[in-house]
Amino acid sequence: MMSVFAKEVLDNFRDRRVILSTLILGPLLGPVIFAVMISFMTSQATERMEAPLELPVIGAEHAPALIGFLEREGVIIQDPPDDPEGAVRREEEEIVLRIAADFGDAWTEGRPAPLELIADQSLRYTGTTIARVRGYLNGYSSQISQNRLQLRGVHPDITRPLQITVVDLSTPESRGGMMLAFLPYFIMIAVFMGSMHMATDTTAGERERRSLEPLLINPLPRWQIMAGKLLATTLFALLTLGLSLIAFVYAMGFLPTADMDMALNLDFRVAGLAFLLVSPVALLAAALLIILASFAKSYREAQSYMGMVILIPMIPSFWILIDPTRTETWMTLVPLLSQNVLILELVRGEPVNLLWLLYSISSTLLLALLLAAIAGTLYNRPKLIFTSD
Repeated sequence: MMSVFAKEVLDNFRDRRVILSTLILGPLLGPVIFAVMISFMTSQATERMEAPLELPVIGAEHAPALIGFLEREGVIIQDPPDDPEGAVRREEEEIVLRIAADFGDAWTEGRPAPLELIADQSLRYTGTTIARVRGYLNGYSSQISQNRLQLRGVHPDITRPLQITVVDLSTPESRGGMMLAFLPYFIMIAVFMGSMHMATDTTAGERERRSLEPLLINPLPRWQIMAGKLLATTLFALLTLGLSLIAFVYAMGFLPTADMDMALNLDFRVAGLAFLLVSPVALLAAALLIILASFAKSYREAQSYMGMVILIPMIPSFWILIDPTRTETWMTLVPLLSQNVLILELVRGEPVNLLWLLYSISSTLLLALLLAAIAGTLYNRPKLIFTSD
C-alpha cells in the first residue's frame, strides 16, 4: 500500500501540469477572484455613493422649492432629454425626475403632489442612484409634512404612534461573516479540484495507458493497491485545501474592511479549525472520484464524470445562500452541509460548538470510509482492466 502511495505521489509531483493546476491555480484562483471581486464591488459602491448626483428633471419650473432643496443637498440639476423613456432604455440616463404640471395646484391644496421617477430597476448598477434620489425626496416630504402640522398647531409626533429603534447587536466580525458567505463554496471546490486529476489519472488514465494490469497481477490484495491510490489522492486534496486556506488568509488582508465597517475573522487559527473540519471531505472526495473513475472506459470519459461531480459541493453552498436558516444540530450530521454551516459560524466569530464539530467530522468520515470500502470492492472486478467485455 505504501509503495503504491509513494509511486503515485512521486509520479504526480514530476508532472508540472499537475503541480500548476492542482497546487498553484486551484488553491490561488478562488482567493484571488474572491478578493478582487469584493474589492471592486466595495470601491464601486463607495464611488457611486460619494460621486455628485446628476439628476435630469422634467418640469423643474413647477416645483422651485423642491429644486432648491435638492440643489442645497448637492444634487446637480440637469436639463431633461427629449425622450426620457428612450434615454433610460438606451442607458444614456440612469434616472429622470418628472414633475407634473399640476404639481403646484396639488401642493397649494394640500394634496399629495405627483412626482415620477423614470428608471429601469432591472439594471443592477442603477440601484444606488435610485436609492439616493428617493432618499432626498423622502427627506423633503418629511420636512414639509412636519412644517404643515406645526402651522396647524399639531405636534409632528402625533403622526408617529410608534417609535421604532433597531438595536443592532451585530459585530464587525459578524458583518464580515456575511461577506464571507461564499467562503465554504470556494473551499469545497478546492478540495474536489485537488483530488480530481489524481483520481482520474491513477484509475482511468492508467487503464488507458495499460499500466494498471501489470500492477494488479502482483500477489497482494487489490484493496491495498486501491488504498495506496486513495491515500495519494487524499494527500493532494489536503495539500490543495491547506494552500487554499492560507491563500484566503493573506488575500482577505488586502480587502478595505475599514471602509466597510467590517472585520474579517479569518486568521490562521480559524483556518486551522476549518482545515480540521474539512479534512474528512478530502477522503470523501477522493473515494467518490475513484469510484466514478473506475467505471470510465477512458480518461476522457472519466473527465466528463468529474465535471458533473463538481456540482455536488455547490448544492449545500447555494442552498444556504438562497435559504439562510439558523444552524441546527441535524445540519451538522449531513456531510458537506455541516462543513458549510460550521465554517460560516467560524468566520462570524461565534464560539465553536465542539459537539457540532465532532458530529460533522464523524458523519463525514463515516461516509468517506463507506465510499472507500466500495472503491476497494470495485478493484476486484475483472472489468476494471478488461473494459471491452
